[in-house]
Amino acid sequence: MYTISLFSTYHGRFMSYDALGKLLVPYQAFLYYPVLMFSRFNLYIQSWIFLIQGQGPQKGAAWWHRWFELAGSLFFWYWFGYLVVYKSIPSGWDRFAFVMVSHMVTMPLHVQFTLSHFAMSTADLGPTESFPQKMLRTTMDIDCPEWLDFFHGGLQFQAIHHLFPRIPRHNLRRTQTLVLQFCKAAGIPYALYGFVGGNKKDLGSVAEVSRQAAILADCQRTISKRFDLIYGH
Repeated sequence: MYTISLFSTYHGRFMSYDALGKLLVPYQAFLYYPVLMFSRFNLYIQSWIFLIQGQGPQKGAAWWHRWFELAGSLFFWYWFGYLVVYKSIPSGWDRFAFVMVSHMVTMPLHVQFTLSHFAMSTADLGPTESFPQKMLRTTMDIDCPEWLDFFHGGLQFQAIHHLFPRIPRHNLRRTQTLVLQFCKAAGIPYALYGFVGGNKKDLGSVAEVSRQAAILADCQRTISKRFDLIYGH
């Protein structure tokens, strides 16, 4: 049996297309929003993997950040896990319900996170691609009226944030206007979608991945059958 593994440049390791992936990927366009209701738990897991395995800087000025973050994480779980959940809530069922509800209602925030990235290219085009072009190719901005900026929290300006990480939130919209003018003059595409349009593009992308996974699975089955026919004796 052949397995399909892809190298994740984000995680820095091969991601195996295991049994769970084969079960969920074909339906991920339908599971997109339900899965995001549990994304906060995944962030906990990824944070601890990152810290325990020491995936951050090992040398240089930031070598001590790992220990600072470990201390912060332990303090958070002492405060939230012990003082808030365990000590303040009387029964096990109430604790479970509190944790689940408090985490699941943050789903719109995770939608906002993924909206700016999941539909965009993840290809590494190498050193010939400029930094601005790479940031604008791999990140999407969400277009909305200025009065909605407070509700988006500045996360709708992800492309601008990636280009200029230190720009304060109240200057993101002004900077976007300048970048749009630059992109128009330089002929660089700028992905700017409305909230509904961005969700449609995200869902279309995850559905396309499902379709490609189905094609790969069909190829896998065909190769396996032909292998048996050719080498079975």
